[in-house]
Amino acid sequence: MAQAREQLFLPDGRVVDLSRPLVMGILNVTPDSFSDGGRYVDLERAVEHARSMVACGAAIIDVGGESTRPGYTPVPLEEEMRRVLPVIEALSAAIDVPLSIDTQKAAVAEAALERGAQILNDIQGLRGDPAMARLAAESGAPVVIMHNRREPVYADLLEEVRRDLSDGVERLLAAGGRPEQVILDPGIGFGKTVEQNLLLLKQLDRLSALGYPLLLGASRKSVIGRTLGVPVDERLPGSLAVAVYGVLKGARIVRVHDVCETAQAVKMIAAIEEVLGDGSAHPVGA
Repeated sequence: MAQAREQLFLPDGRVVDLSRPLVMGILNVTPDSFSDGGRYVDLERAVEHARSMVACGAAIIDVGGESTRPGYTPVPLEEEMRRVLPVIEALSAAIDVPLSIDTQKAAVAEAALERGAQILNDIQGLRGDPAMARLAAESGAPVVIMHNRREPVYADLLEEVRRDLSDGVERLLAAGGRPEQVILDPGIGFGKTVEQNLLLLKQLDRLSALGYPLLLGASRKSVIGRTLGVPVDERLPGSLAVAVYGVLKGARIVRVHDVCETAQAVKMIAAIEEVLGDGSAHPVGA
């Protein structure tokens, strides 16, 4: 089994340590996201929320200006830029952790990189906007290649997810990118049934065999709601269970709404995993 690398190299020269699992905080500056739509469209509130997530332990902040919930309405390019660019610019001056731009439009991604974003997060897995792979390659930014399909039709779920993700990697490499830039996301909730999502989570460790860091984004998603029979605002326990399970299965980054609770859970897992044979433990941070 290939060993996933334990570092991310950012365009500004910083290095992100992946030897321990990290928490990526979600900052949706949208009016219609399924969980927190409309809460952070105001610039000051967005910055305040990002600061609070960092204080709780977020190692990356992921900024998105277009909801991609089931049945979402695509956002025009100009509107998405209006939403995200002031936030990216303000956050790059206000917080020290790397910023990720969650977009499927290369023009938005490029403008966000110019204003301080360091990581690209493409839900289309470099299959949507043909300019996205080229931008990733030219910028050198780490890029989250997410699995996504229109319909949940698979002959062999795990093998087809692996193949689709590998195809995304090949698109980056063909554009001149490097393997060191790749982060893979199995795309929980995108083109998959509840049962398929659960099966993919159970087999998450087999995706690690591809040799790239894994990002898991299942926070508050419908697979949790439908499995437990709870609405969005009651999905914290299920989200924590999935995050912990994902870390134990090899995820190096968990993308979540509830940063404080998840950061504590992940820190606890790290402490248990790092206990030495003599009963002592490695320090796991503040």
